[in-house]
Amino acid sequence: MNFFDELRAMGRRKAVQLAALGGLFGLFLFFSLSTRGYLLDPDIWWHLKVGDWIVAHKAVPWTGILSRTAATKPWVAYSWGFEVILSRVYAWFGVVGFAYYGILLGQMVSASLFGVCYAISGRFWRSWLLTFLGTLAFAYSLYPRPVFFSMSLFAIMLYMMLRAKRTGQIEILYWLPLMFWVWANLHIQFIYGLATLGLMLTVEIALHFAARWGWPLTGVEGPSLPLGKLMGVLAACFAVACIGPYGYYLFVVVAKYSKATQTYFVIQELQAPSFTSYTYFIFLFVILAAFYVVGKRQRVDVFRLALLTVATILSFRTVRDAWFPVIPAALFLADAPLREAEAEDRIGLPAFAGFTAVMALFAILLGSNMGFTLRGIDYTISREYPVDAANFVRRLNPPGPLYNDFNFGGFLTWYMPDYPVVVDGRNDLYGDEFVAKHIYFNGGDKTEGDERLDESNVLLLAADSSLAKLLKQDKRFRLVYEDRLADVYLKN
Repeated sequence: MNFFDELRAMGRRKAVQLAALGGLFGLFLFFSLSTRGYLLDPDIWWHLKVGDWIVAHKAVPWTGILSRTAATKPWVAYSWGFEVILSRVYAWFGVVGFAYYGILLGQMVSASLFGVCYAISGRFWRSWLLTFLGTLAFAYSLYPRPVFFSMSLFAIMLYMMLRAKRTGQIEILYWLPLMFWVWANLHIQFIYGLATLGLMLTVEIALHFAARWGWPLTGVEGPSLPLGKLMGVLAACFAVACIGPYGYYLFVVVAKYSKATQTYFVIQELQAPSFTSYTYFIFLFVILAAFYVVGKRQRVDVFRLALLTVATILSFRTVRDAWFPVIPAALFLADAPLREAEAEDRIGLPAFAGFTAVMALFAILLGSNMGFTLRGIDYTISREYPVDAANFVRRLNPPGPLYNDFNFGGFLTWYMPDYPVVVDGRNDLYGDEFVAKHIYFNGGDKTEGDERLDESNVLLLAADSSLAKLLKQDKRFRLVYEDRLADVYLKN
């Protein structure tokens, strides 16, 4: 036996594979702990406050709570399930549990990706590599949010769809309505799952009619699922998505979001991939590799090709949707045919359960040694958000209303709730034009022209913003507090 044969034999040992899996998830864990991404997300704070509001009122909001400029405007907390969970985690475990919850979301996405790749391929090392590349390609391009539930559920849904197509057994898809009921109450991008299911139905209908009319399907996989039952599954998924406190109104929110334009130019995570980081090139590599694998199959699966194409186009509009093509790409690469000789025994559920327990203990030990403690987390929050400036305002207790920097809005809804914010990260509440105007004004060259500023008595602004610097010369306001993060002005 030569060196490479010995290496392959070692790679098939379950102890080696579990150690490699521990190293992979340990790397992701270290990255999450060192960057503290969950604490740096300005939107997570309004999610937390909305969850507190829902628990306190035992109802979901229908108007713009927490805001002074949009308090009476219609608004739905379309991630209300996520927000309630977040609120309870904070109430039960404090800020440390709150932070670990964010880390858990990131690990959940990677675990889901590995699980579906491993389930569809049965190849550990291929699944390991795809999880590594896929996670880097999209999971760390944005902060852990409700969309992480969409990522995980989409991966599981797509695996079920591919398995149904491969076996011709549609019964596995009968679980999808239950999944969509949960998904629709966690995050609005359940609509991506419905669209994917609709795309599969469209392709199946086209293939059925092509076969019936005698059109040649040379080089293309034929239809594999009964149309009537597939239509029933899709209809059931649409129906259960309306079972919740907002009912069909979630689809109204989707329509409203589809009309947004201005925010795609002023909010970084909504902009197109800039290819200024290595993660963007991993993203591109994974997608191109998937196109190659799908295209070189002896009989092309039209659904796979169509899904990759549509998802890639959407992801090039906004980096926030990078996960949408990468998850299918990873699954298609995992499902690429291999020689029968390369088959291997799978790791069983008991081994995975033990692995999960060990990783949970490792996360706690690693976190405590990396400053992921109450004191360390409080320090991180105070370094990233205007805690000292907000404390000054609370001690002084001047009359409102408040005018705030856009990036401070989410934090202030939670930390300084007695002063409703002028704006925060809920773009769907304030509207495309309002958010863009606010951001441009705060980065502009004048202090006049914003009626919200004119009527405000307390201003809490980012110290490095153009507006904060210009206000030092505006006699309508006086600077009463400043630090490296924020300036506080009061009206004269």
